[in-house]
Amino acid sequence: MPTATTTLPAPAPAPAPERPRTVLVLVPAHNEQDVIGRCLDALRAQTARDDPSTALRLTVVADNCTDATPELARAHGARVFETIGNRHKKAGGLNQALAALLPELGDDDAVLVTDADCALDPDFVRNALTRVDEGYGGVGGVFRGDPGGGFVGHLQRNEYARYARDVSRLRGKCLVITGTAAMFPVRVLREVSAARLAGELPAGDGRGGVYDTTVLTEDNELTFALKHRGHEVISPADCTLATEVMPDWRSLWRQRLRWKRGAVENCFQYGLTRVTWRYWGRQLLTLAGVVVTVMYLGSIVWAVAVAGGLVIAPFWLGVTGVFVVERVVTVRLRGWRQMLLAASMYELVLDFFLQACHGKAYADALLRRKKNW
Repeated sequence: MPTATTTLPAPAPAPAPERPRTVLVLVPAHNEQDVIGRCLDALRAQTARDDPSTALRLTVVADNCTDATPELARAHGARVFETIGNRHKKAGGLNQALAALLPELGDDDAVLVTDADCALDPDFVRNALTRVDEGYGGVGGVFRGDPGGGFVGHLQRNEYARYARDVSRLRGKCLVITGTAAMFPVRVLREVSAARLAGELPAGDGRGGVYDTTVLTEDNELTFALKHRGHEVISPADCTLATEVMPDWRSLWRQRLRWKRGAVENCFQYGLTRVTWRYWGRQLLTLAGVVVTVMYLGSIVWAVAVAGGLVIAPFWLGVTGVFVVERVVTVRLRGWRQMLLAASMYELVLDFFLQACHGKAYADALLRRKKNW
């Protein structure tokens, strides 16, 4: 008699392991051997690296480097992407890297771009990913100034502290995704690239590059692009980092002139739209401030040179008192010593300096003078 056999069911296939989300970290670098180590050490210390569901890929975009930046980057455990024939500075280098690396990523992955002279605080990536999951198209950083730079550096640190306070009070609402550090969902970057190719956004390099290589402020322009595609941006108070300050007045002048002229030209580039009208309003207010400053300083000169002396009215003393309180309160993040110093209004030096920079930027834009990075 044949023996009955029992056929056991085949074992169910083991579920495929869930692919960890990749965060591609791009560090654009041109001759940054003095700072690239600090930047990469801060990235390797990110708490997100302890999460098995997240994989950080550190890549230094070495753009026309003639120093030891690529070698130092590799020594700190980063991949190095070396640009070829790039003539478009940071934006061009990032476009080359993104064109090569984005196809390797999924739509649910993210790209973090951070400057080589910056050091992200340990929770930056983890906190930024949380905002990406909430649906934001871009997540920027809130920065503080590094030590150094003498009096000029001190003024910048106060300025950055006020910016951090403003962003915190607005619960992360910001006008611009800062170039110091910003995270974007991959699907959003692909959308921007496709929109440029379709003529729905400024064409940039004409090849669907994520960044516009024709502008002075590529981060400001990318913010405009994201908002015109219906995406919101945010700079959360818990996405913090440190960045270098300009070491002298000449360097600060070049930096701010580029920022200001770039912002003005981005407004002309996009025209008056549902997104840009607020930016146009800020430009008009800034221009009005330049005019008022010129009139104010001119009236002092006239009073001393022609009228024989200044006459201080009680009303203007009261107005001055309001400004003193504002200076003191808004620098609170830097401690009580800086608050006491701020009461002397010595920071008017920086205010007048920036007003002059704004005036020069407006003139250069209107007269279409040659742009300089």
